[in-house]
Amino acid sequence: MLVPEHRFPRRAAGVVLIIAGLGAGVSALADSRDDARWTATWATGPAGPAPGSSQTFANQTLRDIVHTSVGGTQVRVKLSNTFGADPIAIGSARVARRRAGAQIDPATDRRLTFSGIDHVTIPVGAMVVSDPVELDVPALSDLAVSIYLPQPTVGATMHANALQTSYIAAGTGDATAAADLPGAATTVSWHFVTGVDVRARGGATVVALGDSITDGTNSSVDANLRWPNVLASRLQARRGVGQLGVIDQGIIGNRILHPTEPQFDNLFGPAGLARFDRDVLAQAGVAYVIVLLGINDIGHPGSSAPDSETVSAEEIEAGLRQFVVRAHEHGIKVFGATLTPFENTTLVGFFSPEKEVKRQAVNRWIRTAGQFDGVVDFDAAIRDPSHPARILPAFDGGDHLHPSDAGQQAMGQAIPLGLFADEQRSGD
Repeated sequence: MLVPEHRFPRRAAGVVLIIAGLGAGVSALADSRDDARWTATWATGPAGPAPGSSQTFANQTLRDIVHTSVGGTQVRVKLSNTFGADPIAIGSARVARRRAGAQIDPATDRRLTFSGIDHVTIPVGAMVVSDPVELDVPALSDLAVSIYLPQPTVGATMHANALQTSYIAAGTGDATAAADLPGAATTVSWHFVTGVDVRARGGATVVALGDSITDGTNSSVDANLRWPNVLASRLQARRGVGQLGVIDQGIIGNRILHPTEPQFDNLFGPAGLARFDRDVLAQAGVAYVIVLLGINDIGHPGSSAPDSETVSAEEIEAGLRQFVVRAHEHGIKVFGATLTPFENTTLVGFFSPEKEVKRQAVNRWIRTAGQFDGVVDFDAAIRDPSHPARILPAFDGGDHLHPSDAGQQAMGQAIPLGLFADEQRSGD
């Protein structure tokens, strides 16, 4: 359990007075030498498993592999029990740089503590943040976050569509410090790990808030080719500005105005408006958010949701406007992304000519209403010029709704980097 604050020693008052007496000059000097700040380098929107597919872990070690966006000199990890029905006991947790597969670089292995303790119990519905550890984290690299679950634990909080191979140790007991996990089972979902922050010089965070298209559905596993990954790579190649992290808060099936239908449990996550505080505002260093949500609000009714949940273009626009208002209250800039084509999708009942009219209306509003701080025209980037209601075949992931690797690349390249031009200069 977390330790109350009064259990930790406090500095003597005399020390504080001496430091204060040195004057503002020392403080200014320190600030000029170190403008590092906590920045989210990786995160994922917590959701749940597909119905009937949840796993129970007992006396086992999980090793989640995550891909960074921005680098830093310290790291802290976030673990979540958002959808669990019982508290989760974390017997131990560690973070290290990944070599290959389940292998870590032992020289980079760091034990994680929580308020000074090497274990923690996460209450139902809660999230915990580890204490910072010193670790040189390169940009665009892989980290391994290993957690040991000593008690039977249902994997109710997870991200099903990770498109990243992670590992479940073959044996029992605490293997979090093991350099490798021979014989480990593999999974392409992340369990319990929902965020990694780093201390980055001049750092700030871009949040990609979206659904399965942002989550990378139909892009290649272990390739890190989702459009937020492409944006992160482009930003890392840009010099002379503060370091920007990019985090992917896409959840498959996610809608702005409605949560997952009961038959899907928590697979599609809460409504976008319900998760905005957790997945955007609560993230470290957020300065920008790109919103690509609304296609499921249009497509789900009559497909995976009842017709009674049909919404108008005006209702979708009102929901998008709420994101802008709430972000602006926190000084965050919001960029609206146009909804991509989906005619002839293989998802039964998802498309109709009437739904296409609605998509076009929402896109017209995004482009012209002046509600956003900028517009990212994903629709123009991947549509077929000869048939604008459809994805260009070269960018089609196969179901005529989700882009392929090439389509994700085109989306990531379509984001004007000038949108982030006001990020402070870091002096390289």
